[in-house]
Amino acid sequence: MTATLSSGRGRRSVAALGAVSAGLLLLSACDKPTPLATVTVGTSSVSAEAACHDGKELSMDRVQECLTGMKDAKTIEYGRGDTLRLGVDPEVVEDGKKWQAVLDGQPITEPSANTYRSFPGADLFATGGQGEAPASKKLAFVQVAEDGKPLAVWNFTVKLK
Repeated sequence: MTATLSSGRGRRSVAALGAVSAGLLLLSACDKPTPLATVTVGTSSVSAEAACHDGKELSMDRVQECLTGMKDAKTIEYGRGDTLRLGVDPEVVEDGKKWQAVLDGQPITEPSANTYRSFPGADLFATGGQGEAPASKKLAFVQVAEDGKPLAVWNFTVKLK
């Protein structure tokens, strides 16, 4: 009777060990997620993984494609005069890398090695008297290598309240 209990326990242990091993094998086969970029307005924040990240330098055509083909970009609402806060995971600026913010395809910051930027009272939707402001704008973060070559792009949509 004791032999039956221990052999049942042994089989369960072997089955559990096999399940754990299979789980670890599956996890090791998964792609490592890219670092996050975050946009905060007031008390609202949205974070996203890189939309374009090939693990190597991106061609300029690929960067343009990433900036213009923003599918499933996270959206945040923005009111005129709100403080805009932009942040990236520390991994984004490791090993001499930097990042910069791009609004509707135009850089709005210089490349930075800081993980956080704040723009109090910014008006992303200012038109300079040139007609009505659009309902939304495309905001992207571009990671660049030490030599300035693009490595990754994160995409967001900023919607005017």
